[in-house]
Amino acid sequence: MKPMLVLGIMSGTSIDGVDYALCEVEREAVRLIQHWSRAFPKTLQRRLHAAAANECAAHELAQLHHDLGRLYAKQAGHLRVHCELVGLHGQTVFHHPDRRAPATLQIGEPAYLAEALRVPVVSNFRVADLAAGGQGAPLATLFHQIVFAQRGQHVCVNNLGGISNVTSLDWRRGRAPKVIAFDTGPANVLIDLAMREYTAGRQTFDRNGAWAKHGTVHEPLLTRWLAHPFFKVKPPKSTGRERFGESFWRAQQKCLRAARLSKFDVIATLTEFTARSLALNYRLHLTSHPDTVVLCGGGVKNSALRANLGTALRGLNPEVQLSTSDDYGWPASAIEPAAFALLAYYRWRDWPANLPATTGANRAVLLGQITG
Repeated sequence: MKPMLVLGIMSGTSIDGVDYALCEVEREAVRLIQHWSRAFPKTLQRRLHAAAANECAAHELAQLHHDLGRLYAKQAGHLRVHCELVGLHGQTVFHHPDRRAPATLQIGEPAYLAEALRVPVVSNFRVADLAAGGQGAPLATLFHQIVFAQRGQHVCVNNLGGISNVTSLDWRRGRAPKVIAFDTGPANVLIDLAMREYTAGRQTFDRNGAWAKHGTVHEPLLTRWLAHPFFKVKPPKSTGRERFGESFWRAQQKCLRAARLSKFDVIATLTEFTARSLALNYRLHLTSHPDTVVLCGGGVKNSALRANLGTALRGLNPEVQLSTSDDYGWPASAIEPAAFALLAYYRWRDWPANLPATTGANRAVLLGQITG
């Protein structure tokens, strides 16, 4: 079957911007052709944060849905090569995979992309898995398996976006890897929230971990945070800003003031929280410790976070190899959009693309709805 040129578009939980990846896709192979990233305009970014914090009215959310769709179309219009299909994740503003009344919402109207590029657009990927009893996440697992699984090795691919998620690919025996995938908790979201508040919006993230490196971790507070019940929940599981976002950050203000922490100490403690909660999830929920951990996502650029992760993971396996997706020819910011390019291709071919063992769905289903 002939490969297709598919454009994948991803804007993640950090709400910092949009990543684009043009890929040549076939059933069991993905090749990166071109990728680029664009920051959100400040006004639009503030509106997205308000939506994610449940602070906007219905008419404001509707307007934002369309404005974001037009932004995607404008930015994708710079593509020099004509693609055949688009996979649009959209911007998550609510994700609550509760078993009794699950709901998830990704905004960004796809019709504008379909009109601008004159190709079909696959979007709204998560709801089919949710309707089948799953978490609607994580969905990049199939891509991770195709690109990073290594026979004879236990490889973990860990995305450090706003939220951290891991795909464990244990292929030390058998004809196919044993796959486990789930969200581990916060990655950058709390660090970014703190940076925006402490700099009055002038800095939206801790560039290269500079603030964390100047601070001291507050162990009593960190111990309290690591007792959060989410970490002990067995996979399948997923989370978002609803649990580790604005509400969590606001709830900690009294404790932070009582501890008399400097702003640098807070960032250092939040950075260590990401590292240790990730390692805690590995210890509690993986059947064995990985040989290699491949990091991707925006958090890869934070050298303080990478150093903390190395220390935390070596506490599980002193021989663990810590690398980034760039070491495998995949820029960190291209992984997530490329994953949705693959998922769009699978939807176009009418192939199920969720892995029920990792999302908790009752069955494998077609992911995404087609516009255009």
